[in-house]
Amino acid sequence: MRKGSVKEVLAKIKYDPREREENYHIIIAHRGAYGDVKKIPVGMIELGRGYFFVGEAQIPYHRILRVVRRDGKVIWKKRG
Repeated sequence: MRKGSVKEVLAKIKYDPREREENYHIIIAHRGAYGDVKKIPVGMIELGRGYFFVGEAQIPYHRILRVVRRDGKVIWKKRG
């Protein structure tokens, strides 16, 4: 499951022509949301250095808990 950093996993999903980003979403820690987590389609994010962007919002990579494929398979999971 966990092969590389979350940024590497997301870059592969977004830029590898064999992948389709609409088949993936991320789960982030988000205080105030139901269950303190939020689901975001990978197609909505833009990758940065220490952060990713959803529209104007800048979110640090360390808030990503999981990267999940549409069929429910967890591709990447945060340790701990």
